[in-house]
Amino acid sequence: MTETFGSLLAAVAAALSEAGFEESRRVARRLIARALDLAPAALFGQPERALDKQQVDRVLLMLARMVEREPLSRILGRREFWGLEFALSADTLDPRPETEAVVEAVLRRVPNRVAPLRFLDLGTGTGCILLALLSEFPAAIGFGVDIAPGAAMTARRNAAALGLAERAHFLVGDWGGAVSSRFDVIVSNPPYITGASLADLPREVALYDPPRALDGGADGLSAYRSLAVDLFRLLGPRAVFACEVGLGQAPAVAAILQASGLAVDGCERDLAGIPRCVVAWRTRGQRKKLLECAVFPSRVAALGGSPLSGKAAAIGLQPPERGHGTLPPGHRSDSVHRD
Repeated sequence: MTETFGSLLAAVAAALSEAGFEESRRVARRLIARALDLAPAALFGQPERALDKQQVDRVLLMLARMVEREPLSRILGRREFWGLEFALSADTLDPRPETEAVVEAVLRRVPNRVAPLRFLDLGTGTGCILLALLSEFPAAIGFGVDIAPGAAMTARRNAAALGLAERAHFLVGDWGGAVSSRFDVIVSNPPYITGASLADLPREVALYDPPRALDGGADGLSAYRSLAVDLFRLLGPRAVFACEVGLGQAPAVAAILQASGLAVDGCERDLAGIPRCVVAWRTRGQRKKLLECAVFPSRVAALGGSPLSGKAAAIGLQPPERGHGTLPPGHRSDSVHRD
């Protein structure tokens, strides 16, 4: 029997429904459209269109993976964020729509889109926040830091694919200890899942997002405390810091930032109405409160072996000595992305 768009859509939707997917027909349409590289509207307009065996097999292969709760974005290896497409890897979180609240928070507070600003993204992952901001600020440059070399490589590839490689630089390092300059805007989407909650995460997250990018320690706030150690040092006068937070964490994160000497500006909500992004400033003349924190040594490497130059060098971000943290020959990262 020859399969058609209509018959295949009905079969895939039934399988997804049986596997517990909500809105199974909508998910089925998206799956088939992506598998066959078609616009979803094509499934509505041509339900009787016949499909060959190769096309059907491609859809069924993706269906089998989705039934096992592998996200479609992981199957495809890419995810849209802020209208841009980002490649994913095993070392990166899958960007979630709610993280766009961080981008929106910065845009509301930095009205001059043509200023030559300096951005820093701590825990950059796919580079989605940093690169989204650079797409909105054409005269800005940005630096992304991630402790996972694979994530920094993925971010660099994304920058190249989006035409932003000249203004985006990526480092391997441990939070703010990786840099020594000052920035106009610092953003972050750190791990914030409590240790006790990790076992309860959906399979789509637990099996396919990197644990290091999820685990926020016993109370989910460990990363925020680590970030706070360096924020006052890294923020320039009137500079802004915006970070994503988990459900119910905004007051605790705000308190951590205030204790570091920053002035908390408020909390932005995501599209679901959940407080999602805490924003703070370093105001001119502000003095840092004393922190009883250990100072950790910096661990930083410029990724890909390409020396930082121009604006990058001018703000004090120098590459390490050759061989320190660089990738081996033939593994350059400049060859050529949380729901």
